[in-house]
Formats: sequence, C-alpha cells, structure tokens
Amino acid sequence: MQIDYDKIKDLSLEGRYITYRDIDPILDTAVKGFKTQIEGTSVEGRAIKSITIGKGAIKILMWSQMHGNESTTTKAVADLINFLKLDSDLGSAIIRNTTIKIVPILNPDGAIAYTRVNANEVDLNRDAQKRTQPESVVLRKIYEEFKPDYCFNLHDQRTIFNVGNTSKPATVSFLAPAHDPERSISKTRGISMKIIVAMNQELQKHIPGQVGRYDDGFNSNCVGDTFQMLNVPTILFESGHFPNDYDREVTRKYIFIAMLKAVEVISNKSIDLYAQDSYADIPDNNKLFYDIIIQNIQVLNNKYESGSCAGILFVETLVEDRIEFKVKLEEIGKLHGRFGHMTYNCLNSNELDELKSQYNIINLLS
Repeated sequence: MQIDYDKIKDLSLEGRYITYRDIDPILDTAVKGFKTQIEGTSVEGRAIKSITIGKGAIKILMWSQMHGNESTTTKAVADLINFLKLDSDLGSAIIRNTTIKIVPILNPDGAIAYTRVNANEVDLNRDAQKRTQPESVVLRKIYEEFKPDYCFNLHDQRTIFNVGNTSKPATVSFLAPAHDPERSISKTRGISMKIIVAMNQELQKHIPGQVGRYDDGFNSNCVGDTFQMLNVPTILFESGHFPNDYDREVTRKYIFIAMLKAVEVISNKSIDLYAQDSYADIPDNNKLFYDIIIQNIQVLNNKYESGSCAGILFVETLVEDRIEFKVKLEEIGKLHGRFGHMTYNCLNSNELDELKSQYNIINLLS
C-alpha cells in the first residue's frame, strides 16, 4: 500500500489538544457525497457531530475521543477523510463499496477540559450497559440507527507501554474485544482478529516490532465488548508512543495506515486471506517504560544508595489551550528490566547539566 502521506495529512490539526473548534472547519468543508450532521449533545450542551462517507452496502462505524484527552486517532480520521476526498483507485473503491460513519469527538466536554472522563466525571467506556450519560446514549443511538457491520473504537494509550519484554514502545496496539468472560472466539471476534492481522502485517513494514496486543479481559460495561456481544466485529485501536513524538504526529500516520488497511480489506472482501491464528503472534502489551530514567541519582542526593535510579513519568497538563508535560517522580530503585524513552546518567557531567537545565530535577529528588 503506497500512499504519499504528506499529501493527505491534515495540517490544520496538530498537537495533543484537539476540540471541535479544530474539527468543525473540516466538517464544514465536506465535499459532495460527504454528509455531516449533529447526532446529539453532551452533558454541557455541546454538539456531538458525525460525518458519513460513501454509498456502499458495507457499513463501518468509527468513534474517537470517547476519552477527551485521547486525540491522536481524531487527527488520523481527519487524514482518512482527506484521503477519501482524493481521486484514487483505492479511495473510489472504498466509497463505492462501503459507507463509513465517523464521530470525530464523542466526548466534547472532556476534549475541552482535556480529561479522560466527561463533564459528570464518568468514563464513557465503562457506561455501555447502563448508559447513564448523554454521550453514551448518543453513541448507542447511532449504532442502532446506522446498523454497522464493523466498529472501530479509537483511543490513545500511555507512554508506559512496550511490546512484550522488548525495549520497543507500543506505538500502535490492537484488541479484538472479548464477548464473554471465557474470552472465547466467536465468529465476529474471529473476524476482528483477521482484520488486526492484516493491519499488523502492514505496520510491520513501517514500524517493525512496535505493534502490541492489548489485554482482552472481559468487561461488559466497555463499549467494544458490548458491541462484540451484539455480534458486530469490533476493533480497539490504541495510539501509543513513537520515539521523540510526544505530540504524536508520527503515531497518527501509523494509525491512519492501519485504519486505511482495515477499510481496504473490508471493502474488497479480502478478510479471509489473513490467518486468525496469527493474531496470537502479536506480542502482548507490557508496562515497562518510564518517560525518563535517571541513573546514579546518589550524585544528586546521598540519601540514595549507589546505583539507584529514578523513574519519571510526564503528566499531561492543559495550560492555555496547549499541553505541557510536567515531571512526576514515580519510582526509586534499581529499575532492572525497565526502559526509559529518555535516559540520563548523573555520572555524566553533560547529561547532569542537561537534567538540571530542562527539569526541576534537584527539587524532585530532594
């Protein structure tokens, strides 16, 4: 699959803070055959919108920013919309064979506040059964009216995730959600697995070793599990970390590539070309990363024993419509088997100077 990504990337969207203020211009300039509409409103009365593309019999439903602070997939669906506006053989076939409905931001209040939860402090991805929140009601209404054949549940995951026991970050992770506590493989879950195998095979060409498999513990309150229970093949997408890409501008490209591959194999009905058993070959996600590991911190404070390390995580903080990454001390110890997206050694004077200039590291470890 050869795509000139730079030609379709939506340059109006960048960074981590994405709201309908950013998305509305994209929806407002929809081309002929692209239908936008208001599907309902949030707790605080903000519109929840969708865009529908294509005229084919196969229906695909996608929703992003169910968690308001998970915006990478929102940028990727904007790129997908741009791709489908172009005159290409693949795009034309997708529009001819499928109808795709995209909800770019399901949780607009959470997007504004840059929080996981909605304005009532409810995690919408744990509200699939009771549907106590208006956003949950809207998604279920869309599902019942649109009657999708496939569902894409689009999320971000934290920088802590690695692939298996390797030092590779889980840049993209997938899950074919379980439909029962035994995590058995129904026909529809098997279809989800095959589509994930197709996406993984494509991504291995671009980010070898950086694709993980998300935990499949069953929870009927989760939307993906619920839709899988309703016998609709559902796929969880998790956007993770790519080295030096905290704004996730690189990751969005790989999410786009994955989504396009999934839509392609659905559109041309080639899902059965991919082996369901290969799904289990994708390594599990693990949680072995810190954003920063600082080695030999006894140099900074002699209360620590020789060889001690500090594990630091960034806290994403909304500051005047932009996200700042503030340091948080997570763990002190030898940290054997743990990895850092950045590693500093206090025995190295240059690295120590960099630590002191970039981070309030002395106070953090005092």
